[in-house]
Amino acid sequence: MKIAVNIKFMNKEKKSNMNQSFAAGALIMTAGMLIVKIMGAFFKIPLAMILGGEGQGYFTSAYNIYNPIYALATAGLPIAVARMVSGDVARKRYKDVKKIHKISTRIFLLTGFIGMLLMILGSFMFARVSHAPGVVYSIFMLAPTVLFSCMISSYKGYYEGLRNMVPTAVSEIIESIGKVVFGVGISYGVMQYGMKEYAQNGTVFGKVYETEEMARGALLPFGSAGAVLGITLGSIAGYLYMVIKYKKTGDGITKQDIDESPEPRTAKRLMRMIWDISLPIGLGAIIMNLAGVVDSLLVQNRLADIMLNNPNALLNQYNGIIPQGVIDRGTTHTFLWGCFGIMSTITMLIPAISQGIAISALPSVTTAWVKGKKEDVQNNIESIFKLTTLISVPAGLGLSFLSYPVMDLVYGSARSGADMGEVYVAARIMSIAGIAVIFASISTPLCSMLQAVGRADLPVKMLTIGVLVKVLLNYTLVGIPEINIQGASVGTLVCYVFVCVSVFYFLCREAKIRPNMVSTIVKPLFCGVCCATAAYASQGLLSRVISYKLSTIIAIIIAVIVYVLTLLLSKTLSEADLKMLPKGDKIFKMLKRYNWI
Repeated sequence: MKIAVNIKFMNKEKKSNMNQSFAAGALIMTAGMLIVKIMGAFFKIPLAMILGGEGQGYFTSAYNIYNPIYALATAGLPIAVARMVSGDVARKRYKDVKKIHKISTRIFLLTGFIGMLLMILGSFMFARVSHAPGVVYSIFMLAPTVLFSCMISSYKGYYEGLRNMVPTAVSEIIESIGKVVFGVGISYGVMQYGMKEYAQNGTVFGKVYETEEMARGALLPFGSAGAVLGITLGSIAGYLYMVIKYKKTGDGITKQDIDESPEPRTAKRLMRMIWDISLPIGLGAIIMNLAGVVDSLLVQNRLADIMLNNPNALLNQYNGIIPQGVIDRGTTHTFLWGCFGIMSTITMLIPAISQGIAISALPSVTTAWVKGKKEDVQNNIESIFKLTTLISVPAGLGLSFLSYPVMDLVYGSARSGADMGEVYVAARIMSIAGIAVIFASISTPLCSMLQAVGRADLPVKMLTIGVLVKVLLNYTLVGIPEINIQGASVGTLVCYVFVCVSVFYFLCREAKIRPNMVSTIVKPLFCGVCCATAAYASQGLLSRVISYKLSTIIAIIIAVIVYVLTLLLSKTLSEADLKMLPKGDKIFKMLKRYNWI
């Protein structure tokens, strides 16, 4: 009897630890991703002020060729490694876990080196096709990041599979700090050095320019290259941290774990398993990142066509907001694309949070699925989906409803475009992109969970269809002068709505679950709408009596209070939701006392 009680207690304790593992991992990854994105804002906001819309266009274009090449180089390997490691840990096959890490590290070294070469070799073709020859310098400086990011990913996937999210979070924070310090510093230094030379000699790097504006325009490609050099230096710092971390603290697998583990699979079989899992995941990542390249090329080309055939129809939409020097240099298309990039600096903060949840979700759902615990699978999926919805809906609606106030708060001059026309244009784009962010944020964990239950092929199929729709809409809408760059956000919205809805359907079908739609969708949506409406109404009223920026800050605070109250009054939060938070048990007991949960 005593033995049975002890066994029952041990099983209960183990289950509790597993639940806390997801909660802790989600919190660590979410906090880490949020810090990274905030640091990214500290990088991109001053960068936008240093480079302006045109220089930001070079920066964004370089990133758009980096992303698909990095996706091709990793080819879904980090997720495959995490899934295989978490599955083998659940089966106590620790020798396989060690072997997976050794094999994947070699694969990442090879693919990272090939990816770096591809980026260098493809830079000239990309510059020619995008009508932006100055982007070559930025691509060159960014190319080594592919290699070091791949090497970091070999450690990330391994630690994430072991449910240790700390190394991933810390390495990304280190990368972000390096990016801010080196990127902003080098870019600012390049621009200051060049303009100082022009002031003294009338030249930039030895070449004569007639006006200060022309000199600044010639410097922008080099300023952008300096910024992306900071990204490369940051990735080197992140890789060094991972190497030192692994050598000093290891992975937590003991000698006893190894001794009691069954004999590992052959290297050939493990390679085959990695390939089978990573191929569909990698294809999905490649497709989404190729969409970025297509966007960069297609949108800029369509805008360039408008400026060639019907420039007044486009320029009339902005009433002189686009600088005359940009128009004279024939880089209006690059300027508007840079405005899209400035907008993304703010909106991408939200998907960063859901990405952290998705990374933590994969090993948790995989473990429950491997052990055949259907109830745990459903509980994990509901908790992860609800958590993502609770975060993304109010944030996305808030950005959409307060697009001009938020951009004005961060950059300034968003209302009139008097000083920074690109910020005004970016605010207009964000009114639609804010809604798209909701579906983009939710789709990331959904795809991760579908991969965890063994259907990694379905997300790539849905993503492919979504991207095709996006390309078609972008080509059509951006080519209309009255819509122009705004069409890119519409295409993104439709793409992610389709992906989100279709992947959710297939996840429920494959996992054989029926989530509680009221608690996971209806209630969070209602609370999110109340939050955004409160923000919009209070900002509009307050801005009449106090400063515009102060009214925005107060409106955001009011929105948060309204959101918390609606969550409590509608009893949207459950015990499981609260226990995912720090001190969740105490919060639950307090709210339970007042019958708010």
